[in-house]
Amino acid sequence: MSYDGADFGSTVQEAVADALGIDIEEVVPEATLLGDLDAESIDLLDILFRVEKASNVKIKVSDIAELLQGGIPDEEFADEDDVINEVGLAQLKKVLPQIDVQELAGKLTADEVLTLFTVQNLTDLGTERAALASAAG
Repeated sequence: MSYDGADFGSTVQEAVADALGIDIEEVVPEATLLGDLDAESIDLLDILFRVEKASNVKIKVSDIAELLQGGIPDEEFADEDDVINEVGLAQLKKVLPQIDVQELAGKLTADEVLTLFTVQNLTDLGTERAALASAAG
């Protein structure tokens, strides 16, 4: 099954709305899953499961973490207090173009990184995964 971005976007929107019990109109691309939409970690697992069920595209939380950190070791991504440093912020800006690096500099902790992940970021990741799967298949 192949998906273009628009199709996958609606799959993600429906999965988020169903998992969180909210109206689909609230699931806008720029909404952060764990911030704006008040999802908990367990909800994120439910969302990913629903996306997989609807699209056959498997995304794990570890895939999101890997995307966010970009293979940069923890000690190079954040300082000893777990605050994301310049290297980490540069990586996050690459994969989350919507973030304001200046605003987050010196404040963002490792635990808060996932709260920046939006519906659009999930759609992009899923679209990329679907394209890779159809290219391999």
